[in-house]
Amino acid sequence: MSGIDIEISEVGPRDGLQSISSIMPTAAKKAWISAEAAAGMPEIEVGSFVPPKLMPQLADTGEIVAHALTIEGLRVAVLVPNKKGAENACVSGAHKITIPLSVSETHSLANVRRTHAQVLNEVRDIAALIKDQPADKRPTLEGGLSTAFGCTLEGVVPQAKVVEMAEKLMAAGCDEVGISDTTGFATPTHVRQLVRAVRAEVGPQAAPSIHLHNTRGLGLANVLVALEEGITTVDASLGGIGGCPAAPGASGNIVTEDLAFMLDAMGLKTGIDLEKLLAVRSIVTQALPQEEMYGFTPEAGLPLGYAPLAQR
Repeated sequence: MSGIDIEISEVGPRDGLQSISSIMPTAAKKAWISAEAAAGMPEIEVGSFVPPKLMPQLADTGEIVAHALTIEGLRVAVLVPNKKGAENACVSGAHKITIPLSVSETHSLANVRRTHAQVLNEVRDIAALIKDQPADKRPTLEGGLSTAFGCTLEGVVPQAKVVEMAEKLMAAGCDEVGISDTTGFATPTHVRQLVRAVRAEVGPQAAPSIHLHNTRGLGLANVLVALEEGITTVDASLGGIGGCPAAPGASGNIVTEDLAFMLDAMGLKTGIDLEKLLAVRSIVTQALPQEEMYGFTPEAGLPLGYAPLAQR
């Protein structure tokens, strides 16, 4: 993250597309990723290695990873549900692998059909798999703490359980953990408390990122608090598309365009060219004309004479 204060990780090509019924053409996905990388996006989660019969929207992930790896400077991330997915990810050459562990075990069973113990066993197997790769080919392994702020199926998720699962993921071999508001329950106070608690347990370097939704309009407010607590990477989705198929009612990722504008206006370096980023939206809307796109900045445009705070 040289020269960047806050890293935005674009998750639309995975999280966004898995949550809609439309199947985006492979060529359009490639154009989306190329254009967003050209706008300065440092990391893009380009897909997920899941069985095509379960998620046909992401059946071309291998081809998408191969394309993304041709883009100089782009960190290519993927999500996997198990060791088999991780094997495919390692073969593909992805730079980062995320395996989700839902702190709500009810959600874990609905989402990946595994208990906590079973997911942790998968993590151990994946960590061993990565260790067997050549040193210069080993992807970063992130354990995603899903439903960390609450669950639409189970309700309240105790903070102590989130901290416990974070420690267990690290002990199982993860390089880092990501805190995820899978269900859109987070509030600023909750974000402050949970981020502080997790980072105190595993260390700040091992908990650098957060995934927040805007389900109840608190997405950017939650980002600000997370940044105050030391978070350096924030997930977002172009146009705010996406959610979680296994969490009813949990719609609405943070809008990449709005997040990038807010950070830029605050004088924080993201490495992103806002005008180029806003232009990427047309690629997605043309490929998915029936899907609703969100965001205030794309609708209003940049203010007349706008310049980042650092340049004023």
